[in-house]
Amino acid sequence: EGINVTNCNNITLDGFSIQDAKGDNIKLKHCENAILKNLNSTWTTGADSMNGNYGYYPVECENVLLEKCEVSYCADAGVYVGQSKNVIVRNCYAHHNVAGIEIENSLMADVYNNESTENTGGVLVFDLPDLVQKKGGNVRVYNNNIHHNNFPNFAPKGNIVANVPQGTGVMILATNHVEIFNNKIISNNSIGTSIISYFMTENKIKDKDYYPYPTGIYIHDN
Repeated sequence: EGINVTNCNNITLDGFSIQDAKGDNIKLKHCENAILKNLNSTWTTGADSMNGNYGYYPVECENVLLEKCEVSYCADAGVYVGQSKNVIVRNCYAHHNVAGIEIENSLMADVYNNESTENTGGVLVFDLPDLVQKKGGNVRVYNNNIHHNNFPNFAPKGNIVANVPQGTGVMILATNHVEIFNNKIISNNSIGTSIISYFMTENKIKDKDYYPYPTGIYIHDN
């Protein structure tokens, strides 16, 4: 990784650019009270499956704020928040990634006032099996501009986001208690908004505690 912060509290990363890490540009793991703001994360190689997977990658963290961050050319997700609690992603600009913004197996996440454009998929809210934190939920996606996400999918084969169709605005997969409202979801050529089970992936489920169907999804006033 370009920057790896592990087992730390009260971390602020503010006001710089980071480029071309072999892995993820910025990764935080097992951190509490983390702020990432005014950052720019990219790969100068353009769309390349050999790029790092994530621009910003807080995982198994608590109390996370991503604000006014730009991200581009990630081979997976630009802004990725996984297995975390109490998350805010706001006023960010994600473009030319496979997934612009992805919330995965996370609890109490608010995603608002962001622009996600020219990605393969604009905003993804997923629950996946075989992870430490099993069940995500209580995610709100609102007041975002999710438009023209028609960029070719350049994820490496085998990545879950390699299954995301080019032209996807919002995709909700197997998670629960998600509210999508007051967004502009326009000119995404394949799917405006989709609610799907994990069976879309055609992968076998070995995790006995995993529930593959989405529940409690409320989409309104977009």
